[in-house]
Amino acid sequence: MGKKLALERIIHNQGFGARKLCRLMIWNQEVTVNGQVCDDPDAEFDLEKLHYTVKGEPWDYREQSYLMMHKPSHYECSHKTQHHPTIYSLLPQPLVLRDVQCIGRLDEDTTGLILISDDGQFIHRMSSPKHKVPKVYEVTCKHPVSDAQISHLCQGVQLIDEDAPIAALSCTRINEHVLHMTLAEGKYHQVKRMVAAISNRVDALKRIQIGELVLPADLAPGQWRWLSETDMKHLGALPA
Repeated sequence: MGKKLALERIIHNQGFGARKLCRLMIWNQEVTVNGQVCDDPDAEFDLEKLHYTVKGEPWDYREQSYLMMHKPSHYECSHKTQHHPTIYSLLPQPLVLRDVQCIGRLDEDTTGLILISDDGQFIHRMSSPKHKVPKVYEVTCKHPVSDAQISHLCQGVQLIDEDAPIAALSCTRINEHVLHMTLAEGKYHQVKRMVAAISNRVDALKRIQIGELVLPADLAPGQWRWLSETDMKHLGALPA
């Protein structure tokens, strides 16, 4: 048998509101556990492979949250937005109440793969510069990109306010306007500034890979899903 917790505490920990509200929902028979209605807030359950519903919506018990999202354009990666909706409005409210955070922000006009979690160690592991987790961006440029410009990006370009040139880990031309650029840093507007430094301009920017985790083709803009064990291995967060 694994760890056990009272149902009220389980529902509260999973982001369904204050303890008093959780107790009330259980009394009102709005919670089922492993297919059975439970109206006793103090009933204890084994957390391993615990399936429950709240007001008819199915959930699995998760000690911590690990998500991926296909960020759409015109959404901001902030709880306090200025001009556009927040990406957190695309998540179920219980996850927002668990205080999940996006790992590395994408600009409002940048789309693609973003990770979201409430695990501080995981957030640090994925975002800290010292770990140098590579990220691949699909960059659509306004003007055709020459071999010399690609070489310049890989050798390093000098950006304003930076002490030393910054280089892409790799840069592959998909067609004359589209590049796949791999970076291990996440400086402010880095891709756009690097492309500007080669006398070009970014028309569209999409993050397509973090570590070995590729943005799934079936994950549409605005959709999210839980990270699987395989996904976590691709991110280097679990042993291979």
